[in-house]
Amino acid sequence: MTNINVCISCDDNYAKYASVVMASILSNASEEDDLHFYILDGEISDDSKAKMMTLKEFKNCEINFVKVDESKLEIYKRINTHKYITLPTYYRLILSELLPNVERVIYLDCDTVVNVSLKELFETDLEENIIAGVLDARVKHKKKWKNSKYINAGMVVFDLAKIRKENIEQKFYEYTKNNIDKIETGDQDIINYTLSGRIKILDDDWNVQVSGFASRTSFTKRPKIIHYIGYYKPWVFGSCTFFKDLYFKYLQMTPWALNEEEQKYWYDENKKVSRRNFWKKRPLCFLNPKYIYAFYCSYIKQQ
Repeated sequence: MTNINVCISCDDNYAKYASVVMASILSNASEEDDLHFYILDGEISDDSKAKMMTLKEFKNCEINFVKVDESKLEIYKRINTHKYITLPTYYRLILSELLPNVERVIYLDCDTVVNVSLKELFETDLEENIIAGVLDARVKHKKKWKNSKYINAGMVVFDLAKIRKENIEQKFYEYTKNNIDKIETGDQDIINYTLSGRIKILDDDWNVQVSGFASRTSFTKRPKIIHYIGYYKPWVFGSCTFFKDLYFKYLQMTPWALNEEEQKYWYDENKKVSRRNFWKKRPLCFLNPKYIYAFYCSYIKQQ
């Protein structure tokens, strides 16, 4: 058996989405994968916890809810950034303290789905690095970020043993204290700038960041992990998010599965509105080389 530690952080509002992440992992795990989930508990209700525990019936695994003392995060509450970044996202900055007996963990945001076994990712050789991750979408799409080693924090492999040994959590705190007015993307900035030079860059397929048809960090047809970045998540009605069918596929494996009426709304009506919104916003998209290339890679290119 291969022990694989996975950490997800959520409050009660995001418990459903965290369960989708877990269902996607469990449904693609190999028989040898011994999965241990650590759910950082931002006031998850007992009802939601009970629902999440039923996922063990899908494949035997460990599910541990870890209570967080938010008084230890006071400085992070002062960061003024995107409204959709909530306090639970900063829990990862004190992971080595929250999980004192865990040496390595894969951290995943609630807006991700996993399509393969996590064994290969978990066993990544970090060499002298502290963490591993995939380059952020801005590095891929914006010229001023060219050659940057800035990763997206929606999927990070953390070496918690090294973090404890080198007192990295205190360095996260110090960076935040000294740069509180410069932080633009919350914990992601803190992690990247504190650990600059100690981050292993992984293949794009381990965190394919998606916000639209042509707005993807990789046009692979077989993404290992999909990360629905930005505001328009698959659960936003009428969103044009690519790969959102996979989100609903895994949602149906959870206790929050849609009933027949809900499926009609989210499958049929949602797709109609999504198509209408797409063509309304981008009526001349196929005159854009970016969209032509995205179409070629998605529907024509052999993989």
